[in-house]
Amino acid sequence: MLIIEKPLLASFHGLTPEQIQEGVVVSINKPYGWTSADVVRKVKFALQRQMKIKEIKVGHAGTLDPLATGILLICLGKATKASDSLQSQEKEYIASIRLGATTPSFDLEKEIDQTYPYAHVTEEAVRKALHQMIGPQEQMPPQFSAKMVDGARAYQWARSGVQTALTPAKIEIYQSHLMQFNLPDIVVQIRCSKGTYIRAFARDLGALLQSGGHLTGLVRSQNGQFKVENALTMDDFMKLFLLHCV
Repeated sequence: MLIIEKPLLASFHGLTPEQIQEGVVVSINKPYGWTSADVVRKVKFALQRQMKIKEIKVGHAGTLDPLATGILLICLGKATKASDSLQSQEKEYIASIRLGATTPSFDLEKEIDQTYPYAHVTEEAVRKALHQMIGPQEQMPPQFSAKMVDGARAYQWARSGVQTALTPAKIEIYQSHLMQFNLPDIVVQIRCSKGTYIRAFARDLGALLQSGGHLTGLVRSQNGQFKVENALTMDDFMKLFLLHCV
């Protein structure tokens, strides 16, 4: 299975359709506003058009919300069989969180629905709360999530105004570090297990601080061995990866 990141592009002198079918993993920096499925469709269409491969399996290892950026591992050909193991790796995120307000989606997809006091929140209090959140725990997924409920995604129900009964998921926060403190905005680095919703982390942090909280920005900075600084942009993929194919 081939792995393609920015530092490795120069070493590729050509990839055949047969090599791609045997399995390739491409580390992509997902654009803001794109769904993970958007990236998969774009990559699949480009490979079919450029490589003339009529049938090619393309998938991703771990969904990223549309309003998030960062590492999205795209699996081609037989590498799709490795998506579960890639998805199970430890993740690192850089989360921009605004205290003092919540939204129904816990991010900027929806407008603020409630405000809370935040002047009482100190840097020390945030560090203490972050420390309290480390460890194994059960996390309630957001209503606006990709969880399947009665044959549809929870976010599909939520967008139609229907509240669904979700089940808490077992996750683990390995590390949470305060990077910036400028009320009402903070920036937190989080290392966590698969299945962790950082939007729910922002919700829970706000509640722990006796305030509210929602995401204003999110970057998946690392997925296992893959780091965001080595990930290809979509332009990189189109201009460089496809040009290296033969």
